[in-house]
Amino acid sequence: MRRPHPTLRLRLTLVYGALFLVAGLALLGVTYLLFNQQLSQSFESRFTTSDGIRKNVIFLKQDGVELVGPAAVKWMRQQEEGVREAAVTSLLTQGAIALTVVCGTAVGLGWVVAGRVLAPLHLVTETARRIAAAPMAERGLHERIALHGPPDEVKTLADTFDTMVERLDHSFDGQRRFVANASHELRTPLTLNRALVELAMHRRTASDDVKELGESLLQINTRHERLIAGLLLLARSEQEIADRSPVDLADVVTHVVAQTARDAEEAKVVVKEDAAPAPTVGDALLLERLVHNLVENGVRHNLDDGTGWVRVSSRTVPGGLVQVEVGNSGPSVPPYDVPLLFKPFHRHGAERVVTGMSAGLGLSIVRSVAVAHGGDVTARPREGGGLIVTATLPAARAT
Repeated sequence: MRRPHPTLRLRLTLVYGALFLVAGLALLGVTYLLFNQQLSQSFESRFTTSDGIRKNVIFLKQDGVELVGPAAVKWMRQQEEGVREAAVTSLLTQGAIALTVVCGTAVGLGWVVAGRVLAPLHLVTETARRIAAAPMAERGLHERIALHGPPDEVKTLADTFDTMVERLDHSFDGQRRFVANASHELRTPLTLNRALVELAMHRRTASDDVKELGESLLQINTRHERLIAGLLLLARSEQEIADRSPVDLADVVTHVVAQTARDAEEAKVVVKEDAAPAPTVGDALLLERLVHNLVENGVRHNLDDGTGWVRVSSRTVPGGLVQVEVGNSGPSVPPYDVPLLFKPFHRHGAERVVTGMSAGLGLSIVRSVAVAHGGDVTARPREGGGLIVTATLPAARAT
């Protein structure tokens, strides 16, 4: 287990306190040396004249006894040594006490000052953490530090960070616009291709080989149309949802199950519905696409022996959340492969032929729609095979 490292604020405070303590000890030492030197000079001047001649005769009275000459000098020196020792002891003791009190005060002030100095860095850190914690990288790029203050090093760092995030935001916006515009422009030639192929297939002189080739080309064209439609929806779902309206996911589940009943019947998969009220707010079309992709994914990736099933449910959960959960039977999914299922153009298994119906965008669109509505999507392998995917969204607030 790694030991926690002290924070920068604590280290700065300790540095401030240590520097103040060293400076205080140096000041106390210099004061002691100057005081001792001055005291020695003052005492020595009592025994010499101004021209350096030693005084030999001193008259003093102690308890009625006169002290003359060397005896008086000896007694005076004893008294002076006592005064010197008491003065030095008092200086060092009281100086140490005063230094301790002032040093403690300096440490407290250093803690406050370090906190105020590092406050802009905390703002930078919190902004970077919010950007990193966004479910998708481009979701948090609208965040800005917008630090106000003098043009110092921290202000320069914050402004540089804002500039970098702004350029990244513009880059992601340009990428989304490019995908949307390119997908939109590609719709026209695909529509033209479909019309030409159908025209050639329905001619009276069309042979069986031409009709068979036309069917193959139409399947490829259909797959490309689904891919472009998915790209358009993905680009739309990654934008902020501005127009929100009340939506009950139970109604969406019922509608989607009815829509996909024919596909499920053709795939010999039984779809079970358990729609409990789950009110939320958002874009109804995008939420319908979310549920539709989950059900469609559950039907497509299922058992092909006629025993497959898909269970779709909606519910309200504690914490002001609603959920749509889709579980299905099917092949086993390794746990390490689950996160990859939400990546665009990733398909589980060997479904990579050009005539495959899947464009590899189903679950990535589901996640984008959920994130755009302030929610998220999780998945886990089901015991016995299959997958359980849960989309969690904020519940509608009661009015």
